[in-house]
Amino acid sequence: MADQPNPNDLQQKYRQFLDLLPLTVSLAGLPTSEGRLYSEEQIEARGITVRAAYRVARSVAKECLGGS
Repeated sequence: MADQPNPNDLQQKYRQFLDLLPLTVSLAGLPTSEGRLYSEEQIEARGITVRAAYRVARSVAKECLGGS
């Protein structure tokens, strides 16, 4: 059971992700699909962009809140 994350920790991380999602999407700067379908490679590239933007958003939030 040690391999499974604590449900409270997982819920806290999920809440943090949702709280940072507007900033993340803004930082990613990706255009909306406007009904267009993306290829698997395009989806993966957009996912990479969102992950990078999330790391920056999390860092900015920590800095603004006085954390390290």
